[in-house]
Amino acid sequence: MAARGRHHVETFLEMMAVERGAAKNTLDSYRRDLDDFSGFLGARGLGIQAAASDDIRDYLADLAGRGFTASTQRRRLSAIRQFQKFLYAEGVRPTDPTGPVDGPRRGRPLPKTLSRAAVDDLLGAVAADCERPDLSPAARLRALRLQALIEIAYATGLRVSELIGLPASAARGDLPVVVVRGKGGKERMVPIGGRAREAMRRYQEAVRAAGKAGTGRWLFPSWSEEGHVTRQAFARDLKAAAARAGLPPSAISPHVLRHAFASHILENGADLRVLQELLGHADISTTQIYTHVLEERLKQLVATHHPLAG
Repeated sequence: MAARGRHHVETFLEMMAVERGAAKNTLDSYRRDLDDFSGFLGARGLGIQAAASDDIRDYLADLAGRGFTASTQRRRLSAIRQFQKFLYAEGVRPTDPTGPVDGPRRGRPLPKTLSRAAVDDLLGAVAADCERPDLSPAARLRALRLQALIEIAYATGLRVSELIGLPASAARGDLPVVVVRGKGGKERMVPIGGRAREAMRRYQEAVRAAGKAGTGRWLFPSWSEEGHVTRQAFARDLKAAAARAGLPPSAISPHVLRHAFASHILENGADLRVLQELLGHADISTTQIYTHVLEERLKQLVATHHPLAG
């Protein structure tokens, strides 16, 4: 039985090399995966050519029990599928047992975010930059612009494209919200806190003092060319500010600030549906990448308030 299985594996690998041009590393990987599966089946008194659907499911469970990652389990299942389809096509067996078998789901990676302490360090660093006595008027204007960008990004969770594309009218008046044009041209109102509004006011005062007010339609214009500040320029300045704050620049981007906004308001009790509206997600499923925050909060609530906790 084992000899027959080895023969079928070698025939399959020969087909992969000749007909599909598989590289040696690919063939070696298939061989190792199929040999491991064959060893599992051999302990059950089965040949690899006789595996049933339940045998394959049990093998995946065995891999999980041995500590193999979901991605490795999916790769092993892929090799088994290819092999069993080959046996079916060659008439070695009447059915393909892998059809009903589901592999482990591909986990959606959690979004990169920042702790509240890291955000405080970042905001403190950009605020200190604005107060440096050695800054020229132009450098101070750039520092105030960066401070306003970061404060608004963290206060609102805007997409970077929405943030840099804010119209000059967003700074007018003392309204506690800004009107944002998001994806698909849809408008939504997003609350903006007093701290971000104050950073915006100070930046606008510096713009007027520099004689640049009323020269364009953008709240954050580019001063070297027409249009607004670019996302690349904002990302570059943000990473430089992170370095000055003692934070790893590679861990920070405009999108990470959006994730920090979402995570922190959920930690403080916001509803997922409210967060969906604030972020401008068309579908709640997009917002559900943050459910790990809700799950952690629920665990803490139970641990704190359940009479039998602990």
